[in-house]
Amino acid sequence: MSPMPNVLTIPSSAPFAQTLVRGLIDRLKRQDDPLALSRATIYLPTRRAVRNLAEIFARELGGAALLPEMRPLGDVDEDEAFFDDAADAFDLPPVIAPIRRRLLLAALVRQWDKAQRKGTITFAQSASLAGNLATFFDEAQTQQIDLSRLDGLVEGVFAAHWDEVREFLDHLYKAWPAVLAAENAIDPADRRNRVLQALAKRLRQNPPQGPVIAAGSTGSIPATAELLRAISELPNGSVVLPGLDRELDKASWDQLDEGHPQYGMKQLLTRMELARDDVRDWTPAVVGNNARELLLRETLRPAPTTDAWRAIAETGSGDIAKGLDGLSIVEASHPGEEALAIALILRETLETPNKTAALVTPDRNLARRVASEMRRWNIDIDDSAGRPLANTPPGTLLTLIAEAVDATFAPVPLLALLKHPLCSGGEETAEFRRRVRELDRFALRGSRPDPGLAGIARAIEAARKDADHRNNSRFASTLVLLAQWFESVCDILRPLEDAFAAREIHIGDVLPVHIDTAQRLAATHKEDGANILWRGEAGNAAALFSAALADAANGIPAIENTSYAVLFRALAETIPVRPVFGQHPRLAILGQLEARLQSFDVTILGGLNEGTWPRAASTDPWLSRPMRQKLGLEQPERAIGLSAHDFAALASGPRVVLTRAQKSEGSPTIPSRWLQRLQQLANGLELGEQLKAG
Repeated sequence: MSPMPNVLTIPSSAPFAQTLVRGLIDRLKRQDDPLALSRATIYLPTRRAVRNLAEIFARELGGAALLPEMRPLGDVDEDEAFFDDAADAFDLPPVIAPIRRRLLLAALVRQWDKAQRKGTITFAQSASLAGNLATFFDEAQTQQIDLSRLDGLVEGVFAAHWDEVREFLDHLYKAWPAVLAAENAIDPADRRNRVLQALAKRLRQNPPQGPVIAAGSTGSIPATAELLRAISELPNGSVVLPGLDRELDKASWDQLDEGHPQYGMKQLLTRMELARDDVRDWTPAVVGNNARELLLRETLRPAPTTDAWRAIAETGSGDIAKGLDGLSIVEASHPGEEALAIALILRETLETPNKTAALVTPDRNLARRVASEMRRWNIDIDDSAGRPLANTPPGTLLTLIAEAVDATFAPVPLLALLKHPLCSGGEETAEFRRRVRELDRFALRGSRPDPGLAGIARAIEAARKDADHRNNSRFASTLVLLAQWFESVCDILRPLEDAFAAREIHIGDVLPVHIDTAQRLAATHKEDGANILWRGEAGNAAALFSAALADAANGIPAIENTSYAVLFRALAETIPVRPVFGQHPRLAILGQLEARLQSFDVTILGGLNEGTWPRAASTDPWLSRPMRQKLGLEQPERAIGLSAHDFAALASGPRVVLTRAQKSEGSPTIPSRWLQRLQQLANGLELGEQLKAG
């Protein structure tokens, strides 16, 4: 018989990481062993949580110390490799590179399309489908679903077109393992599952002597839940849950749906065969904000049990009113006003020494607006989620080059390229800009030139002849110099134009020409283009992306020349460029995943509109809801439940500001469901003004 799992919790209103560290230090002090802390192992959800915990240990210990071994579990959907050295220890194949995986899946999609539909879609469209397929495979592997059950999935009540979808998925599912075997690699979700399962097995067979703690994970991944159970059953093992609600009434607990913040906790406890009463406090003396927890509990309670609000109204709203202390709502008229209000709150925080603040939002546009507003006060605060490579200067230059040649150097794409800040064409930058303006003014306005670089050259020559005909010698001489300048530009762009001359091209053949063109365009009269193009964080990311694409393109069949630019931009948009240095010591802009297990003096939850936070439940492009249920996949609302847990944890801080914009791009927005609930509860108890004043 397995031992009773040792599962504990830290209230959502207590600073999780700090409470965890203090509790562990207090426990190990009793052992009178100076090396006890170094023998402990702590598993956390993310790498950011690991870094944060190390900093807190340093502050709490107040000097040099041997810290515990801290490892990321990868219990969330993050773009990072999990257990790199552990995977080596378990002798697992490497993960297939993301770009290589997408191109190989796209090739399979195209192969199926040619066999079944005689080739109706382009390679770029196949790559788009491949991205969705990779997500589907990851989801199935994460939830440990046997896709061989696709064979009997469509029967009876389903529409006929679903049978074609099933055949498509079944073909790719059966063909994909052979592709992976040829690559000597495995899918990332499969590798994560294998590592977590192997680690759980090793811990059971060889329990470590020191404490083993899994903290902050909700066990949303089945393989993680299995590992958590193994850790909880170790003699020195503990699982510390973030914000388990043990006060929610039984009727509500029994009726939790997938969109509730506690649903994942309930699911984990069920897998571990535990009741809520079996879970104890990590630190009995921890001080939290019980009133705020009550407020959020009532705000987020399951809809069928909201009649409990009537009892609150009858018995008095004293505790709810206390929960509203330090909580306020800002409803701006538009996103710019919302960003300015957030920036003012962040700036005000800096007036108090050592006070910290963070904006947490899934809306990257809002994050960029706030970062821009902060520069009014010469405060650099980067969005730690980064920005897509395609939106950075080197990434934009590379994509504009591909799009210009794809458009056969039509005036608008060509000018967009030549006016790019990194474009100098080997000349002095200001002189190059002047020539581009002349090209725009004298040759590209009016009738559209013929396609290609030769068409642009003919347009310049036609303008010169017209100037000669009108005896405008000054204008004619300017156009002669412009023609000479454009010929030097053609020398740079013509090799890429020639590479695109064929209807079908190989990515591996075109990419080196593409990169060489970018470097020649970026060069100035004083500096080599490679030094300019690959400079800084964005340049480094662009260089790594280019190298990864070159490796991934090996052996990929020829694609249509019209697919290259679309494919290049789509892949570049998947590469995040994150700041490495220069982050503010007391202010932060974070995504939901990055903010997990962190606490701040002031927390701003921004972009609280339906469709943004939470995001709308995604529509599965492959399976209908009944088909997903029959196959055993979770419904899309599960992601809303995880997002709700993040919201509840972050809204439990000492000072919280909830913000939203009433309009976006001229259209009215709908407040987040959690915001609506909170306002309804406060207004029903005649506390609405307190919430606004907060």
